[in-house]
Amino acid sequence: MRSARGLPSWWQGQWGEVIRDDEQASGGDVTAPPLPRPPADPGGTAADEHRRHIVALFLDEAAAGRLDLPLPGRGDTWRRWSALRDLAHRDLSLARLAEGHADALAIMAELGAAPPQHGSAWGVWAAHPPGPDLHARFDRGHWRLSGVKRFCSGADVCTHGLVSAVVDGGDRRLFAVRADAAAARPGTWAAAGMAASATLTLAFADVAAEPVGPPGAYTDRPGFHHGGIGVAACWYGGALAVARPLAARVRGGADPHAQAHYGAVDRDLHAADAVLRAAAEEVDADPRDTGGGAAVRAMRTRAVLAEACADVLRHAGEALGAGPLAGDPRYARAAEDLAVYIRQHHGARDLAGLGAHTAHREDDTVAEDR
Repeated sequence: MRSARGLPSWWQGQWGEVIRDDEQASGGDVTAPPLPRPPADPGGTAADEHRRHIVALFLDEAAAGRLDLPLPGRGDTWRRWSALRDLAHRDLSLARLAEGHADALAIMAELGAAPPQHGSAWGVWAAHPPGPDLHARFDRGHWRLSGVKRFCSGADVCTHGLVSAVVDGGDRRLFAVRADAAAARPGTWAAAGMAASATLTLAFADVAAEPVGPPGAYTDRPGFHHGGIGVAACWYGGALAVARPLAARVRGGADPHAQAHYGAVDRDLHAADAVLRAAAEEVDADPRDTGGGAAVRAMRTRAVLAEACADVLRHAGEALGAGPLAGDPRYARAAEDLAVYIRQHHGARDLAGLGAHTAHREDDTVAEDR
C-alpha cells in the first residue's frame, strides 16, 4: 500500500537540590517538586550541545503534558505506540526519555498509585544487571534505599523516578523517589550511541522512598509486557530515521544496488508496522491478559522488531557506505543510537524464552495438528 506521495504505508505519519538531612530523617516527601537544577555548562562538543537540546525538549514536553500518552489497553494503544515511534523518528534519545516518563505514568495508574504532580518528569529504573544492586529496608515507619542502580536514563534530568530494589527475602519491589536525592555518577555511560539519553548510574545512600505496589507487582502486571512493546515501537521509529537517507538515494536515481537494499528495508519495516499494529489491537482486546498471551505477544513483537531494525541498519549501511556516517550528523546519530538501543533485546537468550513459552501453547505457530 502506498500513500499519496508514493511512500510505503509504514512511512506515513513520520515526518535540584539534594534532600536535606532532616528531610531524609523524617522520610521526606518524594512527590514534592525538587528545586530547579543549575544550568548545564554551555561549553563542550557538538554531542554535548545535542544532549542539552534533547534534555530541554524532553523537559518541555513533559511539563506541557504532551507525554501523557493514552494508557495501554484503554482502546487507543496504537496511538500511544505510534507517538513513541514518531518521537524516535525525531531522535531516539528523546524517545527513550519520553518512553520512560510515559511508562512511569502507566505503571502508577495500573498499580493504583497517586497520579504524579503536573510538570514533573519521570524515569523508570528497573534494570538488575550482574554486580552491586539497590536494596530497600523499612526503618521506623519509612522505606530507605541504599546501593547503586545502573542504566538510569534521565538520571540527572528527571525530577522523579520509579526504581526497583531488593527487599528482605530477595523479592524486588518498586519505589518512587526524588531523582535529586540520589547521586548521578558521571562517566558511567561510555557509548556514543544514546549519549543524549542521560543514562547514568545512580548511587543511593539512605534515600527516602515510597513503595508503588507490593513486592513483585512491577513484573507481575500485564502492563509490564505492554510496556516492553512500547520500547520496541521506539526501535521501529529509529529504524525509520536510519532508512530515510536510503529512501532519498533510491528516489534520486536508478541504482539497482540501492534499490535491492531498499526493497529489503521496505519488507522489514512493513512487517514491523503490521506486527506492531496487530499487537496494539490484541492489547486493547485483552488489557488484563485474561487469555494469558501478554508475555508471548511481547516476546514475539520485540523479536520481530529487533530483527527488522538490525536488518535496516545492515542494509542502509551496506547501501550508503561510510559517507553519511561521516557527513550526515542525523543519520550517523540515528545509526549509533539504534545499534545500542536494540541491545535491550537480548538476542538468542530472549528467543530461547520465546521458544520455551510457545512450544506447548495451543497457539504455537508450528502446531503439530496444523
